[in-house]
Amino acid sequence: MLIDTHCHLDAVEFDDDRDERVAAAQRAGVAHIIVPAVERANFAAVTSVCRSAPACRAAYGIHPLYVARAQPDDLEVLRATLQREPAVAIGEIGLDFFVTPLSSEDKARQEHWFIEQLKLAREFDLPVLLHVRRAVDAVLQQLRRYPVRGGIAHAFNGSRQQADEFIKLGFKLGFGGAMTFPRAQRIRALASQLPLSAIVLETDAPDMAPAWLASGQRNTPQELARIAEVLAELRGARMKEVAQATTENARNALPALLA
Repeated sequence: MLIDTHCHLDAVEFDDDRDERVAAAQRAGVAHIIVPAVERANFAAVTSVCRSAPACRAAYGIHPLYVARAQPDDLEVLRATLQREPAVAIGEIGLDFFVTPLSSEDKARQEHWFIEQLKLAREFDLPVLLHVRRAVDAVLQQLRRYPVRGGIAHAFNGSRQQADEFIKLGFKLGFGGAMTFPRAQRIRALASQLPLSAIVLETDAPDMAPAWLASGQRNTPQELARIAEVLAELRGARMKEVAQATTENARNALPALLA
């Protein structure tokens, strides 16, 4: 049994065959698929997907790359959604300093929305799904200022020292398609050397396709099984051990999965 801790199954890329992709993932051993929102405009789509597919569980949040078009009352809409709909986490939230040019105003806007959503996570006692691209230290800084009950650092690609800091704060680290590329030496080293108790698996479908898919080909949650096999190979472990551990880790990070 496996858990895909990050999959944008509400995306338009799945409109023609969403049910089939969920069924294929389940046949591949994926028991649960976490579907995070990225902005107010797709809260309803995430809700719809998770109501129609029992294997899917929702998270609601405003992604750092979408805060430029967020409105002040979006936080109240997010609060109302969390009051009304079952959620395993607040997410996808965080910081993204990769896209350039990024002004000081852009950074300040991202940080404002991140902090306000951390406050909501504290209010609802929910874990968070973190986006940390080129902003790991800045994310850690805010987590120390506004502690939450943990969660997952999605698509982690920081240093070992940064990984250890997330682990100290009660977070798991998400590994997916990027780990399957031989040239991704730092990510593969982390995947092989970190405590297995710190690792969860994800696809980030339809994006972040693994090495065996052609460039531009859509990623799907059924690929999680082969991603897990890569992790087992990197660690010299049995697939069963990796599946059991990462599933337990996901449940620890997202306790609502047990409900």
